[in-house]
Amino acid sequence: MRREHPHSNSARWLKLTVMAVFAGGISAFFLLGGSEWLTLATLKENRDALLSFSRQHYWTAFAAALLVYAGTVALSVPGAVIMSLAVGMLFGRWAGTAIIVIAATLGATLVFLAARYLFAEAARRRLGERANKLIAGFHENAFHYLLFLRLVPLFPFWLVNLVPAFTPISLRVYVAATVLGIIPGSFVFANLGLSLGRINSTSELLSTETLAAFALLGVFSLLPVMVKKRRGKDHAAPKPARAKD
Repeated sequence: MRREHPHSNSARWLKLTVMAVFAGGISAFFLLGGSEWLTLATLKENRDALLSFSRQHYWTAFAAALLVYAGTVALSVPGAVIMSLAVGMLFGRWAGTAIIVIAATLGATLVFLAARYLFAEAARRRLGERANKLIAGFHENAFHYLLFLRLVPLFPFWLVNLVPAFTPISLRVYVAATVLGIIPGSFVFANLGLSLGRINSTSELLSTETLAAFALLGVFSLLPVMVKKRRGKDHAAPKPARAKD
């Protein structure tokens, strides 16, 4: 009779525990009405009360904002934009930006680690040869590609948190690209939080000029990759034969 190795058994239980924590957190969010609380209308209605509390209990509000924001990102539930506006409203553009960057990076890192631990190995086994080649190409310039995805809001933030977990990107590179990539957007949203009264819809938040600026930053982040590929083509191109005298 085949015996299960104690290590594999404990690893299975640990994976189940991690899955249960995330599933429980997401369920609690919706059961407790989190989707109703994290709305622009609710934030505007409670603006004065939140400002009063943050002034009287600054560090408590600071810690609470950090933890709630990180939890929102880690659980990949809707509301990060509203949280960014709230943090900017309560703590201003500079402290607000710092909270957003720290909390969003922490939450994104937790998602990354959980997804890699739970699903990465199985996903890589199921992926075809073509997908694995794409992953290898991503890994070769992982920092620049991830920096581009962080700077340019082409895809949802939660998706960009998850996908790199299925590639060989290191945790250090993931965290560095995330921190640098979300600073511009974090500053923009923290700054918008200061003028919350003039915002009527989240669709009004990013102007064409702001999106164009993000796109330009994204292009600059990919310049090293473009230069590297160009040099590779130049080296690979056959040199013309020299004519004999």
